[in-house]
Amino acid sequence: MSTPETRQVLRLLVVDDEAIVRDSLGGWFRQDGHRVDTAASAKEALALVTKEAYDIALVDVKMPGMDGLELQARLVQACPDTTIIVMTAYASVDTAVKALKEGAYDYIVKPFDPDDLSQLIRRAAEHRSLKAENVRLRRSLEDVTAPPPLVGRSPALRRIAELVATVAPTESTVLIAGESGTGKELVARAIHAGSPRRYGPLVVVNCGALPEGILESELFGHEAGAFTGARYRHKGKFEAAEGGTIFLDEIGEVSPKVQVELLRVLEEKVVTRLGGTSPVRVDFRIVTATNQDLQARVRAGTFRDDLYWRLNVFLLEIPPLRERREDVPLLAQHFLSRFAASMSRKGLRFAPEALQAIEAYPWPGNVRELQNAIERAVVVADGTLIEPRHLPLRVTETLPGPAPGSLAEMEKIHIRTVLANAEWNISRAAHVLGVDRTTLYNKIRRYGLERPGHGST
Repeated sequence: MSTPETRQVLRLLVVDDEAIVRDSLGGWFRQDGHRVDTAASAKEALALVTKEAYDIALVDVKMPGMDGLELQARLVQACPDTTIIVMTAYASVDTAVKALKEGAYDYIVKPFDPDDLSQLIRRAAEHRSLKAENVRLRRSLEDVTAPPPLVGRSPALRRIAELVATVAPTESTVLIAGESGTGKELVARAIHAGSPRRYGPLVVVNCGALPEGILESELFGHEAGAFTGARYRHKGKFEAAEGGTIFLDEIGEVSPKVQVELLRVLEEKVVTRLGGTSPVRVDFRIVTATNQDLQARVRAGTFRDDLYWRLNVFLLEIPPLRERREDVPLLAQHFLSRFAASMSRKGLRFAPEALQAIEAYPWPGNVRELQNAIERAVVVADGTLIEPRHLPLRVTETLPGPAPGSLAEMEKIHIRTVLANAEWNISRAAHVLGVDRTTLYNKIRRYGLERPGHGST
């Protein structure tokens, strides 16, 4: 048998009705440095596994009462992480093979050779390690490929989430429509992450950012010498998306020539590289997005109707942020948490006036504009509060004034009076009001107060 320092220490359970077998195996395994318990029956073994977690269980097939196969079934249910090895005599090899089909790792035939046993335990331990590593890697991969959050509580967003959950597991082509900045790429990523292709690549192409010739090369690839400067073979994005998803953003910007080539690729699932003659078969799922009215483009003759209907198998329309205003504060908090964490700004939060401004602003640039505004605020904030002055001016300009007769209106009048009496000396006015200069500046901006003869403060 091997020396203790050369082997991983394992927790072993030996189940056999013959005392000589239990004693022999227990002695051999302890010489290898393992911790061993023994049981004379299946009932005794089941009692032990309720108190101890075993790495490997060696189970005799033929035992009085509950036999080894039934015990194996009970162990698989009660201790799914335990590796099972069955022990059998020559006459019971068929039963041992049946045990393998039921999930046993291996079997060994009596009488045992100590070296064979040592090797078997070593292989079983390696098998357990590989299995555990595979589980860990799969969990890590699932974390990486987890669908990105669709943040919000509006009925419109809930409906989008439901549609994503419906279409993601399929192979259907999806067209995502919506204004710029509404989060079309985020939805595309959620579709990919929820699909059977999630362990494959997600290849993103912005069709509006590339001229026609470059877009062709990017999508379909090219052979060496296909054009001036093409010194090497280049695989296109469709080939790069093999086994995964290709997302074509701003599909409405694609030229008529590329539309024809794109339609052929979608229908035949083959690409021919520029300058090449041999078609290459590709396996991909396509998701596209547009901020244009493609049906209007079809009617105008600038977008092929056959391509439109090929892309518009499943339509997802994302409403602008102004039509789902209840999502704004949740999105703002989501971005604040994200950027505060990335910039190590622990404890940063919105002042009520800042949140009021964020909720009042119409966000014509949609989610992208909101995200950029919050990122800027986190960068410039000089304390633990994000205040209106940290937001872009266009956001705070829309703040409503206080209602006539309200407490806020009375505060505005009082501040204006104190400022006038202090001749707009901010330090003196702040002292009279019992606040600091920063708070007074925020109140001045909040109420749109102006120093006589000057512009907006």
